Amino acid sequence: MYGRGHQQYEVRFGPPHTPDVIKWLLIANVGVFILQHVLPGFTQAFAAWPARFWQGALWQPASYMWLHSPGSLTHIGFNMLALWMFGSPLAAAWGRERFLRYYLICGVGAGLLIVTLPALPVLLGLGAPPTYLLPTLGASGAIFGVLLAYSLTWPDRTLMLLFPPIPIKALYFIPFLFLVEFLFGPANVSHVGHLGGVLVGWVLFRRQSRLPLLPSKDQILLRWRRYKMRRQLREVRRDQYRPWRDDDSRLH
Repeated sequence: MYGRGHQQYEVRFGPPHTPDVIKWLLIANVGVFILQHVLPGFTQAFAAWPARFWQGALWQPASYMWLHSPGSLTHIGFNMLALWMFGSPLAAAWGRERFLRYYLICGVGAGLLIVTLPALPVLLGLGAPPTYLLPTLGASGAIFGVLLAYSLTWPDRTLMLLFPPIPIKALYFIPFLFLVEFLFGPANVSHVGHLGGVLVGWVLFRRQSRLPLLPSKDQILLRWRRYKMRRQLREVRRDQYRPWRDDDSRLH
């Protein structure tokens, strides 16, 4: 705990408490990851294949979110780390049922977009895009929904990133992730799945909070005024401390 004046700053890695629903989700994902290495054909049967979904594999938008890339600890590692770090405070604030419902709907909603969007050119007679015949797997759709809910619940919290090691407000975390993903992400990242989780999460969050789907003009203007006031306040504080810095520089 660090403080200056009347302000207190708390620095910690991860949440202080892990709710049971987060523990069970972590166990479920790791358990399925083990099954992927034990049962032949398990990954192929339960990943989200657009072509197979429209041929009758209707379970895949719900099953793909429990799978992760076999043989790679990075995929499941980053997803489970994000679920633990950002899902724990959200589950503690919302309660088990609301959080689990939100998590599952974000994941399944993203899965439906994953299998539907590549099928649209086929349905329109334009031919099958490459993604129509490729599988998608991973909890990232649900995880991005959780990240969105966290950033909207505590927008002014400051997050210290590991790579790069810079602070960022929670409200800007999702745009930052999409920028990094677009510039430096691997070619096999499912942008549709990530964006789908965010879109579904946005609708759910706004509906659960009894808010319109889009903020009003007055709300946008209010947030802009608050942003300008915070900038002016920071400038005033810098001006107050500048004479002290000037004195220090003359002493040295």
